[in-house]
Amino acid sequence: MSDFKNIQQRESGLKQELGARQMSMIALGGAIGTGLFLGSKFAIGFAGPSVIISYAIGGLIALLLMGALAEMTVAHATSGSFGAYAEYYVSPLIGFLVRYLYWSCIVLAVGTEVTAIGEYMQFWFADIPQWIWIVLFSAVLIGVNMFNVKAFGTMEYWFSTIKVFAIVAFIIMAAYVVFGSGNPDYGFHNYTSGGGFMPNGFSGMWFAVIVSIFSYLSIEMIAIAAGEAENPAVAVKKAFRVTIVRLFVFYIATLGLIVAIAPMDKILSGGSPFVTVMQVINIPGADSVLNFVVIIAALSAMNSQLYVSSRMMFSLSRAGDAPKILGKVRANGSPVNALLLSTSGIAVATVVYVLFPEQAFTLMISLSMFGAMATWLLIFVTHWFFRKRMKAEGTKLSFTIPGFPVGTILGGGLMVAIMLTTLWVESFKMTLVFGVPFVLAAIAIFYLTRSRRARSQALNADQVEDEITGTVVKRVP
Repeated sequence: MSDFKNIQQRESGLKQELGARQMSMIALGGAIGTGLFLGSKFAIGFAGPSVIISYAIGGLIALLLMGALAEMTVAHATSGSFGAYAEYYVSPLIGFLVRYLYWSCIVLAVGTEVTAIGEYMQFWFADIPQWIWIVLFSAVLIGVNMFNVKAFGTMEYWFSTIKVFAIVAFIIMAAYVVFGSGNPDYGFHNYTSGGGFMPNGFSGMWFAVIVSIFSYLSIEMIAIAAGEAENPAVAVKKAFRVTIVRLFVFYIATLGLIVAIAPMDKILSGGSPFVTVMQVINIPGADSVLNFVVIIAALSAMNSQLYVSSRMMFSLSRAGDAPKILGKVRANGSPVNALLLSTSGIAVATVVYVLFPEQAFTLMISLSMFGAMATWLLIFVTHWFFRKRMKAEGTKLSFTIPGFPVGTILGGGLMVAIMLTTLWVESFKMTLVFGVPFVLAAIAIFYLTRSRRARSQALNADQVEDEITGTVVKRVP
């Protein structure tokens, strides 16, 4: 493990200013966003009321992933996180792929969040073009991320706090409507009406798991943020326990109540299911309040994703796998150059929204999903190698999750199954079409850059020898 310190030293320069509470909220901030507030509508379209099972399966995978990450992060925290772990425990190629796959999916996910914001704003300002909101909100959040990490952490903490209180209030109110109002229109009988519990069969429930993975995406950013935590080991352990409990409660409870209140046709014809529920209950002004909350949720997730994508590109640069300029940090500890490049997803989203306004959101999800799923799969693979190395070296870990290797194999196997499933889902057919060529191109770039680096190092070695001997040295191939 001592050799890993070379990687940690390579990625130094960022400020360690995040507390345990901020770490927990950062993980929630990324995972409770558009995937829950808007993406859940598409999941319900596939699964109907059985979306509860879909998100429970996705939650199980997320739980296994968080456990694997917590073990590795407590062992050694760094901003390169699972990219650095893959490099060290599996191979430099896998580390390279993980970083670029994750960076690409998060950059595109930023675009997904901002396109959702444009859609939410139509609730109040139907006559204003959505791209205006995309540009406006993007500029604000890019500015925030240019400050030090403490400023980011503070904003994300309050963004996430608003979301948490709003979801808790929604659960309490919706639970009263279902269990205490006495209105026969609301209740669990709605689970089997309008097509049944699984209106599209088992396959529809399974297809919705794909959307659930997108919804849970970004819980892994807690491992990246650990590189800038004041006390990484303590912060990661606490955040792991708190985040998992909250995610399960928020996702499963809210979706269970939504499908018990709102008819399927109204959910599928509306925007955010949360806003639709408020309209069905007919509480004056409640739909506007919820619309404000879902905008905050999208801004929060976007804020977190800008942060984490810039750190992953920073890690790539420090590893020599991206231009050196992207590894530079300001005096305040912000990798601004990496941040600016990571805003490219916003530009992609803006173009997609202009060209395909009706399909923009689902198209952006489809493009970003491959990187997300491949990254989660490779995290499980890395954890397998990590635990094998620890056992071989006789290293006792200070934090472990029970169930290895069953949990790691189960998580990885489920991710492979979900990736293959995208081939049979019309909305996600672009996932592998985009992803497979991306991986092949990344592998080619890896070997090309390594070849050039080797030639450069050989040339530098010759030049050093010339200076010492004073003679021209020619090496025989």
